[in-house]
Amino acid sequence: MSSVAREWREIPGRYNLEGSKCGCCGQVYFPRRDFCPKCRRDGIGKVSPYKIDRSGEIFSFSIVYESPECNSFLKPYAVALVKTGDGALVAGQLVDVDLEKISIGMPVRAVLRKLDADGASGVIHYGFKFAPAL
Repeated sequence: MSSVAREWREIPGRYNLEGSKCGCCGQVYFPRRDFCPKCRRDGIGKVSPYKIDRSGEIFSFSIVYESPECNSFLKPYAVALVKTGDGALVAGQLVDVDLEKISIGMPVRAVLRKLDADGASGVIHYGFKFAPAL
C-alpha cells in the first residue's frame, strides 16, 4: 500500500511525463533530476521542470513470459525503452500491440492507463504506458 500523499507528489511525473531539462547544456532527463550529471557544478540551479515529448520510437524492448504473481494476468507482455522526440529515454509497458509486430524504431506514443489499485476501495494508481502511434 502507498500513501495518498506520495501518490499526489508523483502525479506530475507519472501523469504528465514531467522530467527536467538542464539550462546549461540542454540535456533532458526522465525521471526528473535536481542537477545535471553532465554539467555538474555549472548546472546547479539551472535545471528546470520539463514536459517530456509523449511520442517517440522503440529503442529496445523485451517480451516478458514469466512475471511476479501480481502481473500473471498480463503475461506475456512487452516492455520497452522508448527514445522520445526530445531525446529522453523512458521505460514502460507496451500496450495495444501484437507482440509479433514489435520492432526497434517502431513509432509509439505515451498513453495514460490504470496501473494498480490498493484493494477494492483503495487508491487507484494511474501512469503512462506506450501504444503504437496512429
